[in-house]
Amino acid sequence: MMRRCVLLDTGPLVAVINRSDKFYGWTTTQWANIEPPLLTCEAVISEACFLLKKVYGGQEAVINLVKNGVINIPFKLDEEAIIIGELVKTYQSVPMSLADACLVRMSEQHIDSFLLTFDSDFLIYRRDKNQIIPVIMP
Repeated sequence: MMRRCVLLDTGPLVAVINRSDKFYGWTTTQWANIEPPLLTCEAVISEACFLLKKVYGGQEAVINLVKNGVINIPFKLDEEAIIIGELVKTYQSVPMSLADACLVRMSEQHIDSFLLTFDSDFLIYRRDKNQIIPVIMP
């Protein structure tokens, strides 16, 4: 198991719970090599619950990962709203979702982190204006 700070995006969270997801196998392999907790934001949790609403037990599985400490949510939007607003404005042509903006900000706060994602927009986004965000993606 790797001891590194891993930030969690919506796609891999959904895939690890939904066995019919095309990335289920890849995600479970990655997940097995990461030592918890994975860090994320409430926007990711909300997106995942929405996407899993028709998967039996899907939303409950997301909440259980948080409840059991597999996922931690250290991000506080009320403390970061100004920076999040700037990020969303900077990348409005992409466009950038709230969850993506929060994860970019979290990557600035956790400088040695890697982002577990399927979203190629993170190859465009930059942390601290010009630094590539290290990603783990298929």
